[in-house]
Amino acid sequence: MPETIMPDSALQALIAGDHRDPFSILGMHREKGRLLVRALIPGAWHVSVIDTASEKVVMDLPRVNNSALFEGYFDDRREPFAYRLRVNWGTHEQDMEDTYRFPNVLGDIDVWLLAEGTHHRPYEKMGAHPREFDGVPGVTFAVWAPHARRVSVVGDFNDWDGRRHMMRYRVECGVWEIFIPHLMPGDLYKYEIKTQSGDILLKADPFAFRAELRPDTASIVHWLPEVYPSREDRKKANALNAPVSIYEVHLGSWRKKDGWRWLTYRELAEELIPYVKDLGFTHIELLPISEHPHDGSWGYQPIGLYAVTSRFGTPDEFRDFVDVAHDNGIGVILDWVPAHFPSDAHGLYRFDGTSLYEHEDPKEGVHQDWGSIIYNYGRSEVSNYLVGNALYWIERYGIDGLRVDAVASMLYRDYSRAPGEWVPNQYGGRENLEAIVFLRKMNEIVGTERKEAVTMAEESTSFPGVSRPVWDGGLGFHYKWNLGWMNDTLSYMSEDSVYRKYHHDKLRFGIMYAWFENFILPLSHDEVVHCKGSLIGKMPGDEWQRFANLRCYYGFMWGFPGKKLLFMGGEIAQYAEWDASGSIEWHLLQYPLHAGVHRLISDLNAVYTRYPALYEQDFEPAGFEWIIHDDVDSSVVSFIRWDANGDFVMVVCNFTPIPRYGYRIGVPRAGWYREIINTDAHIYGGSGIHNGELQTQAVWSNHHDFSLEITVPPLATCMFIRKE
Repeated sequence: MPETIMPDSALQALIAGDHRDPFSILGMHREKGRLLVRALIPGAWHVSVIDTASEKVVMDLPRVNNSALFEGYFDDRREPFAYRLRVNWGTHEQDMEDTYRFPNVLGDIDVWLLAEGTHHRPYEKMGAHPREFDGVPGVTFAVWAPHARRVSVVGDFNDWDGRRHMMRYRVECGVWEIFIPHLMPGDLYKYEIKTQSGDILLKADPFAFRAELRPDTASIVHWLPEVYPSREDRKKANALNAPVSIYEVHLGSWRKKDGWRWLTYRELAEELIPYVKDLGFTHIELLPISEHPHDGSWGYQPIGLYAVTSRFGTPDEFRDFVDVAHDNGIGVILDWVPAHFPSDAHGLYRFDGTSLYEHEDPKEGVHQDWGSIIYNYGRSEVSNYLVGNALYWIERYGIDGLRVDAVASMLYRDYSRAPGEWVPNQYGGRENLEAIVFLRKMNEIVGTERKEAVTMAEESTSFPGVSRPVWDGGLGFHYKWNLGWMNDTLSYMSEDSVYRKYHHDKLRFGIMYAWFENFILPLSHDEVVHCKGSLIGKMPGDEWQRFANLRCYYGFMWGFPGKKLLFMGGEIAQYAEWDASGSIEWHLLQYPLHAGVHRLISDLNAVYTRYPALYEQDFEPAGFEWIIHDDVDSSVVSFIRWDANGDFVMVVCNFTPIPRYGYRIGVPRAGWYREIINTDAHIYGGSGIHNGELQTQAVWSNHHDFSLEITVPPLATCMFIRKE
């Protein structure tokens, strides 16, 4: 066998798949004045070089030291040329491009921006991208793993052998890169990472646009979706002064097909979108759809942040789902999880053998409640990975907004930690300064690059300015979930009506802080799971009273300042708490009381979107006025919602089963008033006590010169408008 001029250490490292810079050795090179070709092809019997221009074999490559390395020198050529390899595998021959003849994947500017962590769209360069090099089709790969000894791309195309496609290391930014000819969308792959200690890790691509369905965990080559065009109608629909009524959905348990299987994205577009539209919701919010290994996490333990979960179809089919929603006037909001990730072996955890995406110290890097791993927001590459992901969903899929999960756990270093179990910030405080910088950066970039989109924070503390602009010292979110309002009002509604007068403040306290943030009123999945029971199950009394209570509560919610959110099943007063492995109890709609709640939600949304007073000034004190807030003994409240033009809707709520006849309420203007919603109507399953049209009297009441005498139905909310 011929001898190589390589040092023996380099030869051994290369054959062992342990060489940090295989591109410096493999491929075509000049060494000591001679042109040579080297190829490392485990399993090959014989290798030849074909001149691409002449299509002729110009050299047989001898095997070196009985190894998988083949090497040959040209005596009559001095200049490099395009070539292919002809490989004899013993059973067949294969002509193939040599990966190691192609240049760098990343340009100098890309490397610089990635190193700085300022590349707003890292997904355009990182991960797997089908493209052509020198007219040769294939796929480029790039992965951040700065502490690895060696990184390879492995898959069916190379028998999952990490010696076949060892990557080039770009020391400037810690990224490994390679172009592999002839791969195409649909090919499976992973990164084989050799750590400094010699361990071999098989990792899914953090930037993969598609992934296998669990329990399989490989990434799948897929095209980067085209940029989704901005739409002016979506900007108007997502604005702070627009009606926003959100239907929250877990796609896997909304409805089962054939009684057992998930609906696909295409089927959901055909069934879910028309359902949401018929109910009058303006937006649909999806529990996380990034790829995740465990169904029971509901998507809140994501592995592939850039990959649409394959449970329901392909990325292209999901984008079509968004198109159908928009064509029907429905916005799509994604639940987004940048707070933590699971420790599954194929994921981000100790990605290159070190705490790359996370903190080394478990006091900072392990979430106490969920056993998951916390991102290290202080690393610019990690922050850039997450910021890019936020922009990716909006820019490439046309997503209207991101509901950011578990923001409170991001903001505080001592979240769910006992004294001594957390690390203070550089100033000795409990705030996570790096996470705050990250959230502001994410909101600024999303707000600058895609002005039509919005972000929403699930944040349960009194952290100031969550939904205030960054330039004003805030975090930059457009909206914040009002979990205080939710907890107070659900607690109030769970009280027997006899005792509600002792808890009256829980109804009205929300107004005390209503203008501090731009609030969404959430009745989310978190309130109907983990033994909390269903919404109807929280209501006291006999069956009729329970349904009346729920209808009254919905009316109060739709009248109260703040955007609306209701989790699936709540619109039919589902008895059972949510089971992510099951389905909504659709059979309940055959029963009048359940059908009545369903009809009420539709009518509430219709009234809500028709009258700007109910949404236009949600976040302005001028949009709200108490009429009666202190009738504690009767458990009645009444208030006015104003729009910017001075028109108004009056809301009256009776939280007892006793009808109030001749109940006098002051009104701001004289004239005739018409009842537009009455949750006690027969069509909703109520007793049918109603008001119809009423004329004011010149009787002073509640600080107004004119008033109405109305009948307030039992356990009911009524809304009135003044007739012009």
